[in-house]
Amino acid sequence: MGSTSTNMDDLKEALQSISQTQTALLTAVQSIADRVNTLEKKDTSSSSPPSAQALDRSATPLKTGFTQTPTSELPAEAGTQTPTATAPTSPVATASKQFTSRVILTTYPHQIGISPLPLNWGAPDPLSRGPVTVSRSPSTIGRRNAIGAHGGSYSIYYALALASGELPHNHKPDYTNTEPAVSIGPFPQWGDKKKIVAMDPWGHLVPWTHKELMEREGVDLRPTIAVTKAHMTLPELEESVRSGRLRPDGKVCLNGRGELAVTKFAVEPVWYLPGVAERFGIEEGVLRRSLFEETGGMYPELITRSDIKVFLPPIGGLTVYVFGDPANMSDPSKRLALRIHDECNGSDVFGSDICTCRPYLIFGIEEAVKEAQNGGSGVVIYFRKEGRALGEVTKVVVYNARKRGEDRASDYFKRTENIAGVKDMRFQALMPDILHWLGITKIDRMLSMSNMKHDAIVGQGIPIHERVELPEELIPADSRVEIDAKITAGYFTTGHRMTDDELKAVQGRIWEDIDH
Repeated sequence: MGSTSTNMDDLKEALQSISQTQTALLTAVQSIADRVNTLEKKDTSSSSPPSAQALDRSATPLKTGFTQTPTSELPAEAGTQTPTATAPTSPVATASKQFTSRVILTTYPHQIGISPLPLNWGAPDPLSRGPVTVSRSPSTIGRRNAIGAHGGSYSIYYALALASGELPHNHKPDYTNTEPAVSIGPFPQWGDKKKIVAMDPWGHLVPWTHKELMEREGVDLRPTIAVTKAHMTLPELEESVRSGRLRPDGKVCLNGRGELAVTKFAVEPVWYLPGVAERFGIEEGVLRRSLFEETGGMYPELITRSDIKVFLPPIGGLTVYVFGDPANMSDPSKRLALRIHDECNGSDVFGSDICTCRPYLIFGIEEAVKEAQNGGSGVVIYFRKEGRALGEVTKVVVYNARKRGEDRASDYFKRTENIAGVKDMRFQALMPDILHWLGITKIDRMLSMSNMKHDAIVGQGIPIHERVELPEELIPADSRVEIDAKITAGYFTTGHRMTDDELKAVQGRIWEDIDH
């Protein structure tokens, strides 16, 4: 027993010695890196001004699309003199002006210089919760408590703007007069880590609740939610007024053109990884590994920083459109009509009739406006989940498979599964978070036939009193394949649910019909 104790003590001493040696080594490396950066800055500031050619952005490789070897590196031909003019700046040289020579691929817990700002997900107020901090700017990288980047998929364009020199690397946003246009919350749900796991409930207040921290430490903190007011005009709404389905009241429906007053909430995704994993019934480690692998290893801290629990994924966000007084959404005495809509660029924007997306969106807006005019609240929430979150390329490839075949309702989901491997990747488990954030505790009229959306909302403790399907007269002929297949698969209807034989008889246009 004594020998075992001695061996353990020796092992602890050895580990402690190794730890101290690593600490000293990291300190030395950091000191050298800082010295190199200082010397590089001095060298840059003391060098002669670049030539006009070097300053001409149109001559740089980033504009012309090629990398030219600097003249000073080219061998001079016999009998010629080496040109003295400065060569066009290479991408590497351009990048070196805004990045340090040290590339930080990842970080680790307890690493020197790493001191994350406290983040207590589920805390009842923004100060005790702490700000989501994700920037890799020099003033902030050691204080990060989140993985990823602001802007979702648009973070790539941010990187391009920096690399091309269009965006100064030291730019700091000026948030003067950008406060939310209306007040919302806080609601008890904001402090419940079980109810909100896919967005930052305090994300609309960051520049103001943490202003003192930003000024004192120079950390880069940014909002993930923005709130504004706007008007909405759609051609179908003018027809809705003419036909009597909508009536102008000067408050919600402003005039005979069907122009609507609306409050808008733009939301970027912010994932609390333990909560997201729990929603899907998987281990957090499995979630982290899958996210790391399937994003091409873009976020190594998903693996190396188990202490960081928040991730800003590179995906699209959502927009909430509220008709009527936003305060009515959280008032249980007021009726609420809701349309949850997932993006469909082809139909929503360009009017493709192969699906019911735009007709249902317009119908949802109309019904939301009517509920608001009756003293309640109308809400339409638009998620960026193109092609059932399979993406538009996959969706169009599926369309090709359908139109080259017989395009029958009985094969509708099979075509998608053959290509994508699944019917749907929208995963509505995270969708109800926005309802919790808006303070919604019940839904009087759910303008959706989706069983997945219904089950996700009810599963989060929000009752739905009435489900409203899309009226038959609004269903385009070529979209019968989609809607009948979905109804047979479980979508809500008060009408007829087809047999397998009836489903086989439902056929859409094939390309020969389209061409003629």
